[in-house]
Amino acid sequence: MKKSDINFSVELDDQNIPEKIFWNATDNPNEGLSDAKAVVVSIWDHYNQGTLRLNLWTKDMPVTDMKRFCVEVLGSLADTIVTATGDQKMADEIDNVCRSLSKKIEQEYREQAEQS
Repeated sequence: MKKSDINFSVELDDQNIPEKIFWNATDNPNEGLSDAKAVVVSIWDHYNQGTLRLNLWTKDMPVTDMKRFCVEVLGSLADTIVTATGDQKMADEIDNVCRSLSKKIEQEYREQAEQS
């Protein structure tokens, strides 16, 4: 049986707020630690029928990037739903929400650019 490990390393400030996030995985084509600005890990706890979550982001991650990251995570769940359950209708509904949210984020980027 093949085994793959995924590791995260988080550097915290004196108030335990993430300053840097690093990750590495056995199957990562890049050698050594890779840096990241945010990470979301969700685990299904089948005993308690609930989701355990780990959501971390660095304090220097721009708000609009964080919003985009969240929308992309949501969008990737639409793909997971189709692959895992075959429920295209639910995936399409999630994709529609993501398209709407993406338009709002794009507008925020444009407004920020105009203010600069």
